[in-house]
Amino acid sequence: MAEALSIVVVEQDRDRAVQIVDALKAYGDHAVFVISEMTGLARHIAARRPDIVLIDVENPSRDMLEELTLATGPLERPVAMFASGGGAGDLATRAIEAGVSAYVVDGLKPERLQPVLDAATARFRMFRQMRSELDETRRALEERKLIDRAKGLVMKAKGVGEDEAYALLRKAAMDQGRRVADVAEALVTSAGLLS
Repeated sequence: MAEALSIVVVEQDRDRAVQIVDALKAYGDHAVFVISEMTGLARHIAARRPDIVLIDVENPSRDMLEELTLATGPLERPVAMFASGGGAGDLATRAIEAGVSAYVVDGLKPERLQPVLDAATARFRMFRQMRSELDETRRALEERKLIDRAKGLVMKAKGVGEDEAYALLRKAAMDQGRRVADVAEALVTSAGLLS
């Protein structure tokens, strides 16, 4: 974390929050905001729009994990959770499902803060890349289905083979300065209106 970041620290204990803020400031000129109230956690985090969220709790509750799910919405930022009261197993799994990038049992220790935040950020970026690639693959598959449906419509209407139907779609796309998938979608939509 070489660059200055906006970090939200969720900590109910004031003395503990000061320790965490001091440890973070030792690693860089970060803007650190402390949230001590668990009620409305999602709203408080969203209002700050941080780069990273750090949560230090004794034992994360089910309500807190639900709030966290809301706070991480479409997984917009890395979240590191430090749990002091055990919390292994099912609770760790639920935390990860809620969008936590790093779940550390045995509480927050200042000397472990930097490596854990680095790991949470790296893991978050890796999963965001995977989600992006998955979304792109899904989009490409949907476009392929549309193109295949449009080819079928052209084949039936013009009495041509699959290759020629695709060539006609491609030519129409080039003539209109559009993508083949966009022309296919327009054709499928039009055919749906006419039937």
